[in-house]
Amino acid sequence: MSISQLEITHDELKHLVSERAQTGETLLLNMGPQHPSTHGVLRLLLELDGEIVVNCIPDIGFLHTGIEKNMEAKTYEKAEVMTDRLDYLNTMGNNLAYCLAVEKLVDLDVPERAQAIRVIFAELQRIASHLVWLGTHALDLAAMSMFFYCLNQRERILDIMEMCAGQRMMTTYFRPGGLWRDVPAEFVPAVRAFIDSFPAEVDLYEGLLDKNPIFLDRTKGIGIYTGEEGIAWGITGPSLRGSGVAYDLRKEEPYSGYEQYDFEVCTEAEGDVYARYRVRMREFHESLKIIRQALDKLPSGPVRSNNRKFVPPPRAELGESMEAVIHHFKLWTEGFPAPKNSIYLPVESPRGELGVLLEGDGGPKPYRCHWRTPSFVNLQILPKISQGCYVADLVAIIGSIDIVLGDTDR
Repeated sequence: MSISQLEITHDELKHLVSERAQTGETLLLNMGPQHPSTHGVLRLLLELDGEIVVNCIPDIGFLHTGIEKNMEAKTYEKAEVMTDRLDYLNTMGNNLAYCLAVEKLVDLDVPERAQAIRVIFAELQRIASHLVWLGTHALDLAAMSMFFYCLNQRERILDIMEMCAGQRMMTTYFRPGGLWRDVPAEFVPAVRAFIDSFPAEVDLYEGLLDKNPIFLDRTKGIGIYTGEEGIAWGITGPSLRGSGVAYDLRKEEPYSGYEQYDFEVCTEAEGDVYARYRVRMREFHESLKIIRQALDKLPSGPVRSNNRKFVPPPRAELGESMEAVIHHFKLWTEGFPAPKNSIYLPVESPRGELGVLLEGDGGPKPYRCHWRTPSFVNLQILPKISQGCYVADLVAIIGSIDIVLGDTDR
């Protein structure tokens, strides 16, 4: 493709590609936005010298949904449903970040039982997200069996979510002040059955990939960046920990009682695709460790705050108390006001730092809502680490960053 065939002017393009592209010595090629190896609707404009990537220019925005502005048009309680649509592999994590931000903004308490259940679901969601990543990443590199093994285990986690939230993916299960409702009696046995059997599955995955010569050739020494470069580019999550930086918000700024749990922040030093794979494989075991501790000391009691200014009363109270009826009516018709204040609250998502900025203006809707999403930030380094690699290596590098385009575009 020549420059004249692109829907972009010469002046707009010339600072993005080399002078050789302008003379036709190198090839400009679109990869995506509809391409299975871009893990969503991501368009990459590649400048190629044969099979060597000279320049890689991400073009995002194909999945932009205006979620942040939509949330500003809804009350704090009703806006939460939008968070499920951000990173659709981390719905519980998005719910958690938003609820923590609202609770901090209005100073709302959360019962201990709800906090423990939130941690269990956040770690189950991390495992489920890593399973989708592992299956699709391996599929990119021609290891098809892994995809079926991983999706099979992910189904077990989605079944547990459906049992409690009534939905497999768009859960909206966490609510400001706690949970939508308590977990059923079948919850604990189902989670224990999963965490008891899953380590053998991880051993199976590692047995298939860890010493597989094809997998090693496709991942070792590919897409390298140092810890200093990762920090400079704002990279977080397993992508940064794969370059030797032990940064994890669950340890650095604990929330929901994470400081009570014993777990390791997994790091690898090499900074390549294989190192990022190894970090996520080790994180499977750490998440299981956290879930087991949370189940062992799961407290009893309520799962939602009793502060009726922010939390609707139980339905049983509506037939007995006029005050409960008034609170119910006002919360569902007007919402609750938040003070004039601005807060930023980050949590550790499966992809890195997921932050919510909420600004209240004294009314029932957020004046400003903005998300700091790890996929958007982590994608920045792709042009740098893909220069000089083969097109086939680019597929492995994209997979190792673990982007979700709903998280990127919003």
